[in-house]
Amino acid sequence: MEAFVGDVALVKPQVAFFEAYGSAGYAVLERTISVVRAAGTLVIADAKRGDIGSTMAAYSQAWLGEDAPLASDAVTVSPYLGFGALEPAVELATEHGRGLFVLARTSNPEGGQLQGAQLDAADLSGVSAGKGVSVAQSIVDAAVAQNRDGRDTVGLVVGATRGHGLDLSEFSGPILAPGLGAQGATVADLAEIFRDSRELLLPNTSRDVLRHGPSVSALREAAERVRDDVENGLA
Repeated sequence: MEAFVGDVALVKPQVAFFEAYGSAGYAVLERTISVVRAAGTLVIADAKRGDIGSTMAAYSQAWLGEDAPLASDAVTVSPYLGFGALEPAVELATEHGRGLFVLARTSNPEGGQLQGAQLDAADLSGVSAGKGVSVAQSIVDAAVAQNRDGRDTVGLVVGATRGHGLDLSEFSGPILAPGLGAQGATVADLAEIFRDSRELLLPNTSRDVLRHGPSVSALREAAERVRDDVENGLA
C-alpha cells in the first residue's frame, strides 16, 4: 500500500485473492480498503458480484453500504442475470455517491463467445435491441440509459487486449480497461482501441507492477513508470 497510495488514481484489490484465506483474508482486505481510502486514493473492489433480489441487495450493502466494513468507492458487478437485477446496487451506489463497473467486454478471450453473441430482438438488459446487436453492446446501451440522470453512477469494464467492437459514443461514465501489461495490452493499444473515449479511460495493470515487489521503492517506481507511460501515450 505504501508503494501506491497518493501516486495512483485508484487501487483495485482482486477480492478472490483475499477470499482464498477465509476470514483472515477478509480482515486484511478490510484494513487495505480502509488505509487506501483514508489516504485519499479511490478503491474499486474487484468482486464481480451479480445475483437477484435480496441476495443482490446484500452484496450491494457489503460493498457499497455507508458503514459496511468493506465499503469501497466502487465495485465490479456482473450483468449476466439481467441488467435490471443490478438495481439494488445502482440504488445504493447512487444514494451514497459510489459507483459500479459493469462487465461488458472483458479482457479474457473466453468472454467473446457470450459477449459477442448477436441478439435478435430484446436483450438481457431489458433495453430494446435490433438484430445484430451484441450482448456486450446491449450492456453498454443499458448503462447509457441508466446514466441519463447525469450522475454517471454506472461505469463499464471493457478489456484493452483486443478491439471491443462497441459503440461507446453515447456513454459518458468511466471505463475500466484491464489487460495492460501481463495480459498483453500496450499503451499504444489503449490509444487505438479507445481513441474516441480516452477521457473516460481508467487503464488497469496489476501483475506487470507487482512482479517488481516486494521492495516498496521498486513497486513505486514501476507504478510511476506505467502511470507516466499511460499519460504520455493518451495525451
